Amino acid sequence: MKVTQKVWKQFVPRPLDEVWHFFSRPENLDNITPKDMSFEILSDIKDVPMYEGMIVRYRVSPFLGIKMNWVTEITHVRDRQYFIDEQRFGPYAFWHHQHHFEEQDGGVLMTDILNYKIPYGFIGTVADTFFVNDRIEQIFRYRKQVVEEIFKFDSAAITL
Repeated sequence: MKVTQKVWKQFVPRPLDEVWHFFSRPENLDNITPKDMSFEILSDIKDVPMYEGMIVRYRVSPFLGIKMNWVTEITHVRDRQYFIDEQRFGPYAFWHHQHHFEEQDGGVLMTDILNYKIPYGFIGTVADTFFVNDRIEQIFRYRKQVVEEIFKFDSAAITL
């Protein structure tokens, strides 16, 4: 079973409370997801901060415009430090996504750690190699750009 791990880091020069408030509201996921994925939250979660055990239902088109239902559970939350979402039903055989928030001088270092596995054995491995891996990278590049816009900062002046 091949599980792929990816890690992304982004520094946001804003107070931890502000950054955490935005990311701890699952409704904001729509704001940081590429529009071509036709992302739609099906759960009634407006203005509800996440909590352990929270189930969030979505409809999304992650691959080739094919609409899929996706159900995730928020399995762990440590206030202003991290949360973890895990797929319960959806396009992946395995999905475990950690979101870490570390207060630093002048802002917050966010670290995303994603472990995933594609279903369908050899065919899934080929799809991951030629398509899925690149699509996931595109999604997180988009997310980084949108976070920069939302929190209004000049990423060229920031290095990690």
